[in-house]
Amino acid sequence: MRASRFIQVLLPLRLKWEPLYSYAPDSLPSPLTIGDRVRVEFGGKEYVGVVTVEDASEGADRIGREKIKPIRGTAERLEKVSREEIGLWRQVAEYYLCTPGEVYKAAYPAGKVEEEEVKARVRERISKRVARLDEKIAKARREDTKARYIEERERVLRLAQNDNRNRHGIGGEEVTLPELTDAQSKAYSRIKEVFSVGKPALLNGVTGSGKTEIYIRLAADTLAKGNNVLYLVPEIALSRQLEERIRAVFPDNLKVSHSGESLAKRTEVAGFIRESPYIVLGTRSAIFLPHRNLGLVIVDEENDQSYKQDTPAPRYNGRETAIMLAGIFKADIILGSATPSLESLYNCQAGRFALVELSERYFHAADSDVEVIDTIAERRKNGMVGSFSRKLIGHIKERLAKGEQVAILRERRSYAPVLQCEECGAIPKCPRCDVALSLHLKEGLPGKLVCHYCGKVKEYSGICPECGGRLVPVGAGTQRIEEEAAELFPGASIARLDSDSAGSGRHEAGIIRKFAAGEIDILIGTRMVAKGFDFSGLSLVAVISSDSLLGQGDYRADERALQLLEQFRGRCGRRSEKGLFVIQTSRPDHPVYKSVKGEMDPGRASETFLAERKAFGYPPYSRVVNVILKDRDRARAEAMSRSLGAELTYSLGNRAKVIGPYSPEVDKVGGEYIRLIRALFPKDASLKSSKRALLETVEKFGGERRYSGHIALDVDPV
Repeated sequence: MRASRFIQVLLPLRLKWEPLYSYAPDSLPSPLTIGDRVRVEFGGKEYVGVVTVEDASEGADRIGREKIKPIRGTAERLEKVSREEIGLWRQVAEYYLCTPGEVYKAAYPAGKVEEEEVKARVRERISKRVARLDEKIAKARREDTKARYIEERERVLRLAQNDNRNRHGIGGEEVTLPELTDAQSKAYSRIKEVFSVGKPALLNGVTGSGKTEIYIRLAADTLAKGNNVLYLVPEIALSRQLEERIRAVFPDNLKVSHSGESLAKRTEVAGFIRESPYIVLGTRSAIFLPHRNLGLVIVDEENDQSYKQDTPAPRYNGRETAIMLAGIFKADIILGSATPSLESLYNCQAGRFALVELSERYFHAADSDVEVIDTIAERRKNGMVGSFSRKLIGHIKERLAKGEQVAILRERRSYAPVLQCEECGAIPKCPRCDVALSLHLKEGLPGKLVCHYCGKVKEYSGICPECGGRLVPVGAGTQRIEEEAAELFPGASIARLDSDSAGSGRHEAGIIRKFAAGEIDILIGTRMVAKGFDFSGLSLVAVISSDSLLGQGDYRADERALQLLEQFRGRCGRRSEKGLFVIQTSRPDHPVYKSVKGEMDPGRASETFLAERKAFGYPPYSRVVNVILKDRDRARAEAMSRSLGAELTYSLGNRAKVIGPYSPEVDKVGGEYIRLIRALFPKDASLKSSKRALLETVEKFGGERRYSGHIALDVDPV
């Protein structure tokens, strides 16, 4: 008998079309509805798909009912996907020029689905065991036998219960909220006014002004109304210190979700938020949890580029996607930063966001003093000892003598970023990438040469492979800075925090905890140490080789350098004492350093950056899409990129400015040559259709040239 009902199913695949039509056999006990998960065959493999259309008969007629396969069955053990989740996937796919299937795969990777099924089977076994014990209890004639069954039943239920599960949440308990200063109270009240008119709020609070206390107050308001909270941070390391602060206020409501957690842990979080009042503290991937009754979204450090996913698709920005998510739930959303992104400031100027200022630091602490040290001038007068100027050494010794702490930023991990032969000048490079290999040393073990792009590792001999001469380190990474600091300050406790030293999350959290407790005197690291940590004993922060932050061949380089430096400056002097911020540079007159020193008002600096962006037609006055071509054959990469660039120029016409193709700064990674084509679209009513035209041109080119697997699109690249 021919089935009469057809459904539309979304699969976790990159399909140019969304639907795979299957029919639901009449033998199913109940009709399938949107969000149900079903098992279907596609390309000879079985996938778990999501029903997105309950009645797709019209589409089935269009493609021919005889071509349609039946579903293999329902995925009964798996939770239903909400309409809000499906709606978010569609929005993300449309904006970032990918497919809903790719977004679905990011939200529900295969491992997570398998973990869901395992947990569902465990719950099923527990339910059956409890039911059997209930029967035994009812049939038991002796009281001691009955008591034994009851005790066993309670033990089974305790094992099944999530240790942190709380069914009542904030509504049934008293919580102790942080006291707000007058300045914080004014900002809090203003944010509530902004929320009342349905706008996103941008909280521009100077570092150390107490933005977290305001976030906690807003979260408490939201939970009290019976709604839930998503609190986003850019880095895993940052979430660990925040977790302790938030859990102290909401011990039964907080869950943490980020890529550093196991699949089992993330699946547990998804199960918790389906049933309990919650605050989820997480990185960008937490956006794709199965949220419900979402009332507040917090995007902390909203300017941070870590919110952007580079690869694979969807190449989304967590900040923008959080705004989409809040819109779907009609939730309040607040974005916070001491150095807001130009995009968010522009949105305030355009009236889409409302700006809330918080210019007074908590505890009325004064801004840190800033000292810029000219390393070229210091070297001329013998004022440098390795990577440290004698002036900085003096400042560090003075702070250590007072029992205070020091943090040092060096935006290069490793012992030495580059090696060079002292005989022929050759620099060892990665054979798979067009970058120099970095030297990493470990006590008691041979050194290694590491590529920071593809991860390739080679043994370090110290001998030049070209001429047999001696290789010498050029420059200093965090590992070498740590070694130099140990020699200069032998009595100090020193630790390093970068992606090499952090290792496991537990070790990373341990370093942060020890520094917060005052057990570490000097903390050396990459930009991880500049993020929103609160260390009460930190009075001196310093940047070694600050020029590595500048001149990165990107129109946002100076803006990002200023943001990072201001963030780092704010880490010190966060109580009543005034801190000191030292910058070592060979370019002391650079405008970024003048702005940090206060010679240029921060508002004026933002206006200057915005004026430059407007003059050159860059975001936020336009939208950028990068077309990325990768190929193991250099000549083919060149030829294909030129052909595609010409086709895009022709097809887009005056709807976009097409730049390229051109080679990025690092034009070979993992054995693949990279070429970029950049399309700048004006922000007008035709933006959506123009982006779609670009996508169609790229897909047509890839199909006709059999080159699809070599091309990727990156919307709003960072």
